[in-house]
Order: sequence, then structure tokens, then C-alpha cells
Amino acid sequence: MACHEIAALRLGLMRVLGREDEAERQHELAEMGASACEPGPLKALSEAQSAADLQRLFQIARAELDRKVSRTARGAGDLAYLQTLLVLTKKVELDLEAQIDGLQRLYTDLERMHDFVHEIYTSE
Repeated sequence: MACHEIAALRLGLMRVLGREDEAERQHELAEMGASACEPGPLKALSEAQSAADLQRLFQIARAELDRKVSRTARGAGDLAYLQTLLVLTKKVELDLEAQIDGLQRLYTDLERMHDFVHEIYTSE
């Protein structure tokens, strides 16, 4: 079993953050296996270009995993693993959302602080 969703997110994060570590990249590609090459949300997530793409594509990948879990027969050998992976991916989805929200607040706060400095030191 492999955590394809987490590996794809890590690859996307590497791209968005500008992190260039070929060994890490190869490790995550190996973790993804064939899904790294197959069209779909996991491949798209691994190639994300922005934080918004990361968030949107991870939500789609998690929803696909949710559908896979719902189609897995009770008593199937991998059901417990898939259910645990579903919990993990939901937690990661919430963390990713919080991180992106934090960056959005930073962006807004920078403008507010910039305006405040100009209020204090008005142009003459």
C-alpha cells in the first residue's frame, strides 16, 4: 500500500515552494507508482503550480479516496488501511487550508501595515 495522495501533495509542494531535491522527488514518484503518470487528480496534484491548485487538487484527490473507501467491501484486507488513510488525508486537507489561509492573512496584513506606516509618516 502507498499513500499516493500524500506523495502527490509533497511533489506539488516541492514545485510550489521551489524546492529542488531530486532524491526526494524520485522517492515520492516511486511512492506514487503508476499514478504519477496516469491522467487524473493525483498526477495533476503532483504538478501543481500554485497554492490554490494544491488546495483544490488535494480536495479532489481526497474525494476520490473517499469514493474508493466507500466501494471497498467490508472485510477487505485493505479496508482498515484505506480508512486510516482517509482520516490522514482529511487532517492534511485541513492543515493545508489553514496554512493557505495564514498566507492570505499575511498578504492582507502586509498591506494594512504598509497603509498604517503611511498614516504615521504622512507625505509632506
